Amino acid sequence: MGSEIKNVDLAVSIGPLRLKNPVMTASGTFGYAKEFEPYLNLHKLGAVVVKGISLEPRPGNPPPRIIETPCGMLNAIGLENVGVERFITEKMKLLTGISVPVVVNILGDTVAEYQEIAERLADVDDIAAIEVNISCPNVKKGGVAFGTLPELATAVTNAVKKHSRVPVIVKLSPNVTDISLIARAVEDGGADAVSLINTLIGMAIDHKSRKPVLANVIGGLSGPAIKPVALRMVYQVAQSVSVPVIGIGGIESAEDVLEFMLAGATAVQIGTANFVNPRAAEETVEGLAEYVYENKLGSLREMIGALVLS
Repeated sequence: MGSEIKNVDLAVSIGPLRLKNPVMTASGTFGYAKEFEPYLNLHKLGAVVVKGISLEPRPGNPPPRIIETPCGMLNAIGLENVGVERFITEKMKLLTGISVPVVVNILGDTVAEYQEIAERLADVDDIAAIEVNISCPNVKKGGVAFGTLPELATAVTNAVKKHSRVPVIVKLSPNVTDISLIARAVEDGGADAVSLINTLIGMAIDHKSRKPVLANVIGGLSGPAIKPVALRMVYQVAQSVSVPVIGIGGIESAEDVLEFMLAGATAVQIGTANFVNPRAAEETVEGLAEYVYENKLGSLREMIGALVLS
């Protein structure tokens, strides 16, 4: 890449969080970031979002728990992770040398659990933002996901925001009737930004054995297959809230990023593409720089919400 292309302006802001480019990694697809260091230059990314962290360690679901589907992937990992204590003492120490913002995704079964994780992370240096996964079931509400009821979404967002010293991003579930309603609810709860979409609920069946392919029966669908749905939801949410929107869903190239930005996204997260091409995020950044240079844009920010409707 020539020096002229290297000097183009790709910077974006997610509330008070400034990124040198809009390309982030999606939680659950990039491990704790260091795993990908042999394959790409982490320092070239806009931000890394680590694997979701719960209050206590979780073993996840039994295998098989990840399968390829047409144009995508189904996973039922079950939010396996080391828990907040080991994350702080082991994983964060490995991330201190990364010169890009580290976003920590958190999850819980009750509002109190989300709040406690936020309190534990508040004293940890080098955390740039918290991303709140509200697709988790609220055990006190009979397993209803936090992200499906506005009042629950507001409550968990508010609890995390009150106990966090860094920006709070809320990751929205697409498995709702009106995602804009949930987006406004988390904005009311104090969210600095929203990210969407999380995986769609799906399943796969082996007709020969007549059994589900996943041991958990159902899982989360991701990859290019969900991109049209994600684009539509990002567009709707961007029209409904005043906070920045981070687009997720089937993104694997600079062209995909530009589409999401035109729909209203300020930044994006690359997920399933990391399994296909570990360098996908870095290559996407390079593609965006070439686009800005070749089209003589003053800044990539000119693309945000610039969709032409007539």
